[in-house]
Amino acid sequence: MLKEGINLIVESKSRSFLGLCFCFILGVAIFSLNNTNYWQIYLFVILFITLFFLIIYWSNKIVRYCLLCGLFFISGGLRFFLSIPSNNDNNISYYNGHTINFVTKVSQEVVSKENSTQVVVSSEKIQNKNVSGKVLLYLPPYSDLKFGDKISVECLLKKPEGSETFINYDKYLARNGVWSQCSWPKILKLYSKPSWIENIINNFYNFKQQVQSKVDELWVEPESALMSGLLYGARASFSAEVSNDFSRTGITHIVAISGYNISIIANILMGGLLMIGLNRRRAFWFAIIGIILFVLFTGASASVVRAGIMGVIVLLATQMGRLSRIGNVLVFTAALMLLLNPFVLVWDAGFQLSFLSTIGLIYLAPIINAHFANNIKNKWLASLKENFISTISAIVITLPLILFQFGRLSIVAPLANMIIIWIIPYLMLVGFVSIILSFIFFPLAQLVAWVAYLGLKYVIIMSHTLASWSLASVKFSVSFVVMIFLYGLILLWIYKKSE
Repeated sequence: MLKEGINLIVESKSRSFLGLCFCFILGVAIFSLNNTNYWQIYLFVILFITLFFLIIYWSNKIVRYCLLCGLFFISGGLRFFLSIPSNNDNNISYYNGHTINFVTKVSQEVVSKENSTQVVVSSEKIQNKNVSGKVLLYLPPYSDLKFGDKISVECLLKKPEGSETFINYDKYLARNGVWSQCSWPKILKLYSKPSWIENIINNFYNFKQQVQSKVDELWVEPESALMSGLLYGARASFSAEVSNDFSRTGITHIVAISGYNISIIANILMGGLLMIGLNRRRAFWFAIIGIILFVLFTGASASVVRAGIMGVIVLLATQMGRLSRIGNVLVFTAALMLLLNPFVLVWDAGFQLSFLSTIGLIYLAPIINAHFANNIKNKWLASLKENFISTISAIVITLPLILFQFGRLSIVAPLANMIIIWIIPYLMLVGFVSIILSFIFFPLAQLVAWVAYLGLKYVIIMSHTLASWSLASVKFSVSFVVMIFLYGLILLWIYKKSE
């Protein structure tokens, strides 16, 4: 029976390719959960070479494929281990625990918060010695640093550590290549002529600041903070009350740039375009363009790009209609992302939510949809039904992970998402139009912004009302084993319903 199953996979190019991708992903996952011992790398290299030569000289197809699966599994583990910075003086993390002076460049957008400014820099030199690696700097508020600035930094480097409020903070930073941090360093700006790419990026960030200024002029708090969150994921100005309301009602994803919201918005955007009369083909391309513009406008960080890719896959699934083909695309995309950055599989909850919500919208949503009436002629009601199914699918498929990662169960999340999510694409559209008009004719922009204000107020009032319920959210966590068991049940149910 097992031999027949393997033979069936070997004889199918798509299935054999899918199996190899799964083996690579599994290798990354298994070795991400273990402590790193550098001697293991040499063992894996030996295994890799051994399997490689066995594959070349072994003639049996089934055995060769099993060996190839082992090769891809080892490759996943090797990719993870080789991404961890080596413990030598060529990497900035080697100097953690020491006060040093190093030359570096601002390599990401400068994030200004109420009490501090955070900036990630890429190291270049320590006493004329070339070094590599990223460092997170905590600076006083309203620092004048910008992307591309070359600076000399003197500070005590520290290894990032978790805390009671953020246990995996070190892994959260490491997923983006940050293995060192320092607070309130001495900084000296050095002259450096910016490259043309740096000039383009700086102009982009300057434009983003201008947009933020327009948002602050068109709306007041907390509505302006919500609009900033919707348009480009800015959450620094969120009040503690609004953040708590969103967390308790399970709608934080609407202002967090991850696949959890982009995949839902992509589906809703497609439904909205169909509702206004566009055919499916045109709506598909307009939705793709919308996702790309959204990714660019938010800064096109690695996490946002991953979320955008997942959103595009959801649209491809609805356009192609063939789960087998889109399943291969989804798994290949995940393997490719892990090849570029293997840390995101286990250490990045955003990637996990993106991947799972995409699976939910592709495989779970059609099953749920089969239990609803499909002869709804009213486009508005049909769009509401599609939004509801998309929301429920994403909630169900991500719930075990949320319980494991965050240990909180939002009882009102299905209701909150159903009565709030539908308005989000329209708020984004009206907000976008308001900002464009503010650069042309501000009084007209204020008039349009007032319409958006009503919708923003609706979201805030609804979230606060639902969050005020005593049982809106409860602490409820599950172990890793229970999470895997729950996903096993969900996958079994999807498999049975798809037969």
